Amino acid sequence: MGLETKKVNIVAPPEGHVGEGFMATSLDKVIGLARKNSIWPLPFATSCCGIEFMATMASNYDMARFGAERLSFSPRQADLLMVMGTISKKMGPIVKQVYLQMAEPRWVIAVGACASSGGIFDTYSVLQGIDKVVPVDVYVPGCPPRPEQIIDGLMRIQDLIGNESLRRRNSPEYKALLASYGIE
Repeated sequence: MGLETKKVNIVAPPEGHVGEGFMATSLDKVIGLARKNSIWPLPFATSCCGIEFMATMASNYDMARFGAERLSFSPRQADLLMVMGTISKKMGPIVKQVYLQMAEPRWVIAVGACASSGGIFDTYSVLQGIDKVVPVDVYVPGCPPRPEQIIDGLMRIQDLIGNESLRRRNSPEYKALLASYGIE
């Protein structure tokens, strides 16, 4: 019994296509696909939301499935800032400094009621939402939010990243938004 060869009929590509396997897309979509599946989050956890984030990274929920496996504890190597927990007014400038040290493009998730709106701590010393110091892309509600909610927030960031135009960061509207936060 020798090896037999089979003759395979290759169907010609449709008219107008260069050849087999040809696919047309835009550069925005290719870069968006690469970015959204290789997010490097920087967790900035100060209280109970940080514990829920730890559960999200554990094997039961495994945030690594979404391309966010590599946690970065250096802002220079991160592109997603995840602020979780109560942020005091004294910590506001530190959050802003961490944000500014991140490379562009960068995104921010406010996880939990405290990071989003100050939560139950309506006091003189608590920042009533981190959107007072940095622009926030996605808010995750809850006190504390369940791991499923944090994963949903990550998936919303992925949708935002995948559909973001490369020209958005240079638009006058985006520059005006950053200027409103005192960021150049």
